[in-house]
Amino acid sequence: QVQLVESGGGLVQAGGSLRLSCAASGNIFRINVMGWYRQAPGMQRELVAVVPRGGITNYAVSVKGRFTISRDSAKNTAYLQMDSLKPEDTAVYICNARGTTSMTENFDSWGQGTQVTVSS
Repeated sequence: QVQLVESGGGLVQAGGSLRLSCAASGNIFRINVMGWYRQAPGMQRELVAVVPRGGITNYAVSVKGRFTISRDSAKNTAYLQMDSLKPEDTAVYICNARGTTSMTENFDSWGQGTQVTVSS
């Protein structure tokens, strides 16, 4: 079982910055992909950014150039640096990790989410 814990959300004014962290723990052999998703009230969950192990990062068009995803594989942790925040970025941000356990079973885990609110 793999657990994800997010931190770093909060309230910020438009144009401000926040940095989210996502720490994975548990029976982890390798994390292949870590990513951030978000869900606003009444909206479907959408991809924000993903960072594959040793691969190329991918961003939603709406955040490209403003958000930066990174990961520390040694710590099983992913980060999302969010700059130039806009009110439309307001949502619950949810971390995802996919990989294999020490028993070579696949896992696809989600965190509980952290609220990001951007005021105008």
